[in-house]
Amino acid sequence: MLDRAATTDRPILDVLTERWSTRLFDATTPIDEDALASALEAARWSPSASNTQPWRFIVARRGTDAHAEIVESLIGFNQAWAADAAALVVFVAVTELDGKPLRWASYDVGQAAAHFTVQAHANGLYTHQMGGFNADRIAASFSLAPELRPLTVTTVGTLGDYASASEKVQERESAPRTRRPVSDSVLLDA
Repeated sequence: MLDRAATTDRPILDVLTERWSTRLFDATTPIDEDALASALEAARWSPSASNTQPWRFIVARRGTDAHAEIVESLIGFNQAWAADAAALVVFVAVTELDGKPLRWASYDVGQAAAHFTVQAHANGLYTHQMGGFNADRIAASFSLAPELRPLTVTTVGTLGDYASASEKVQERESAPRTRRPVSDSVLLDA
């Protein structure tokens, strides 16, 4: 098992320190349905502007046509490893309601994805959120209405074996975890 715990400047929750976006998934273990349901429940209870809850999910388990179609929508290196994940979850934003734009939809969906990821990790699953996919293909493949916009695809499943991964995946999995200092992100601290 890889030790990928983040080295933080201040104490944070263990589940946040230990979570990382792996590319190593066990290609045979099915998804833990209870853990997946809990992660979706955490996403459901994430904060939402005016309680609009502008998130929708496409959940596709490995071995289904939906999973294969989502893998085909992935761009570049993502296709090389993501198919091993037990499930793929597309996070979709409802961009308008009653003909009016939902200005905060992307932000709210991002929070739902974050809550999903943290809960999944707390329940022993591993995840990786991806922006490298063809959103138009996803929309067409799943007959999404024009106001439904795919934002991210998240892999979810059991951690795979580092030793049997490709050299490129091993290189990425063993690279140091880094973040810029908080002071570089804070625009004003008055």
